[in-house]
Amino acid sequence: MTQDRHIALAELDRFCRAAFLAVGADEATADAATRSMMHGTRFGVDSHGVRLLPHYLKVLQGGRLNPRPQVRKVGGMGAIEVLDADHAQGALGAYRGMERACELARQFGIGAVAIRNNSHFGPAGAYSLAAAQQGLIGISFCNSDSFVRLHDGAMRFHGTNPISVAVPVQGEDPWFLDMATSAIPYNRVLLYRSLGVELPVGVASDEAGVNTIDPGKTEMLAPLGGEFGFKGAALAGVAEIFSAVLTGMTLSFDIPHMDGPDFSTPRRMGAFVLALNPDAFLDRAQFDAGMRRYVDTLRNSPAREDCRVMAPGDREWQVARQREVQGVILDPTTATEFASLSASLGIAPLA
Repeated sequence: MTQDRHIALAELDRFCRAAFLAVGADEATADAATRSMMHGTRFGVDSHGVRLLPHYLKVLQGGRLNPRPQVRKVGGMGAIEVLDADHAQGALGAYRGMERACELARQFGIGAVAIRNNSHFGPAGAYSLAAAQQGLIGISFCNSDSFVRLHDGAMRFHGTNPISVAVPVQGEDPWFLDMATSAIPYNRVLLYRSLGVELPVGVASDEAGVNTIDPGKTEMLAPLGGEFGFKGAALAGVAEIFSAVLTGMTLSFDIPHMDGPDFSTPRRMGAFVLALNPDAFLDRAQFDAGMRRYVDTLRNSPAREDCRVMAPGDREWQVARQREVQGVILDPTTATEFASLSASLGIAPLA
């Protein structure tokens, strides 16, 4: 990372919101997109953090995204709803979907929302965590444009297709999982290109499907699992079915590439979110005791020498607490792009 100064999270939040408003986005879009990116930056998922701001502004200005969408219900029954996001910035559709899923879960015990005509929504964990922070279990899926080969495959097939689950834990931060079904996310490749850092072995391939550690030569990612990558490819299929097939939206290999060259045509992406109310299944005290027993035993289980056993989310919460105090050091490319945006959009530079 660059050796420049730390930037406070509140300052990054201010800059992002101002940038969205400066290109004509409405307040709802600016809020949702900024919340999503700040989730990534706060929790150390820098590939899905504020480094995405220049891209989102480009596609808003290009016409791919609707700067003033009208998200509306278009279908469903009982505890199930279908929302049309009206080609919104993806975080807006996903947050609205999870809000409705939580309302339905309080009424029915479960709420499932399929989201149509959405777009890239950033870190899936942002939406699952929004449910867990209300005492519900949140689950989120999304597919994306093809960049991941199948196990033993030599072409782009699935997107990075994230799956996220977040669960409340009484008196503690929620347990939460946020994972790409690829070996690494595509935005990690872009981040490593910016930093001039080599990739780990076995996570990326060149155009022939041959492994490479050079982010500049990366043409596709490997599925999660290394030698057992068929498991990651199958998990990607789960996300594909929930977020594209079940919503009637575009399959990964038919989605126009995130990086263009066409930034004017909506990509008709889908997403799927689910909220579960533990109270519908058992007494809340029993649920809370079970989760506490589970995570306490997990964290205190024997560890290998010089290692520490952690629950999903533990590392992220640790990073979040550190960054809330110290702020964030931007990677060189993002720092340069933010300076350029400040000048071109007339926004006060990062303090």
